[in-house]
Amino acid sequence: MNRFIIIIVLAFVFLPTKELNSWGFYAHKLVNRYAVFTMPEELIGFFKKHIDYLTDHSVDADKRRYAIKEEAPRHYIDIDVYGENPFEQVPRKWNDAVAKFSEDTLLAYGIVPWHIQTIYNRLVYAFAEKNEEYILRNASDLGHYVADAHVPLHTTLNYNGQLTGQKGIHAFWESRLPELFSENYDFLVGSADYRYSVLDVAWEVLAESHSALDSVLGFEKFLSNSFAKDQQYAYEKRGQQTIKVKSADFSAAYHDKLNGMVERRLRKSVKTIGDLWYSAWVDAGQPILDGMRTSEHPFVEEIIDKSISKEDARGHQN
Repeated sequence: MNRFIIIIVLAFVFLPTKELNSWGFYAHKLVNRYAVFTMPEELIGFFKKHIDYLTDHSVDADKRRYAIKEEAPRHYIDIDVYGENPFEQVPRKWNDAVAKFSEDTLLAYGIVPWHIQTIYNRLVYAFAEKNEEYILRNASDLGHYVADAHVPLHTTLNYNGQLTGQKGIHAFWESRLPELFSENYDFLVGSADYRYSVLDVAWEVLAESHSALDSVLGFEKFLSNSFAKDQQYAYEKRGQQTIKVKSADFSAAYHDKLNGMVERRLRKSVKTIGDLWYSAWVDAGQPILDGMRTSEHPFVEEIIDKSISKEDARGHQN
């Protein structure tokens, strides 16, 4: 019990107050930060030392949506475009999926499970090379993509409710609700476990997320028809701006209808991120993380494209 109390205190001591009240990337920063406390004794010192980096850079992947043409599909998979029983229709391995559907089709509807595997492999390599810069970069990115896979609206073509008259539900579910209610969530998920297949983990997470989609959309639709229009929204001051958000009463009603879903998905995100960080270290041969080196040449993965539109970026929708 004392260990758990210490972890809670440390998590909030290390989390700057302004981040607790920030808007937009709150949940990503939260889960990466708490994942640090799942690390075993051999890794906790290194990860805790860099907890601010892992927190701050947990949102880099989203920022790249507006700079790198290939970034957007890495955050989701519109699994419902593949017909009935889509998880049986889409091969788990990339080459098999390409052979069945074509690479263009996969890129058009999202590649998050395969990109999680790609970033995981890079993290394994970074650990093996004991390259601090690459470890932190890829650990931060892996946390982001894994967290995205836990969001039901990252598994559907109707990702922002635009096909069902529920535009704005994406940010409502994954940003507004955590910001309002996560102070009461329990993020103590235990210690990280070794996972044998990162690809299997990714697909299992996505199947769980997609199974919750009907509730995400259905409950919001029910409440929208139950609440008067002027009771569904409120205006809040954020810095120098006044923005329109879902009202506290509507948000609370939706949160209650979801019956703990948001907390469960966030907790599962923390645990899965920790599991994969730890597994990558094991797969790299469990290197002792001292005498770390940094790269002499910055790693440039892609070409910046300044012509990307908001629609192409498919970011956190309003």
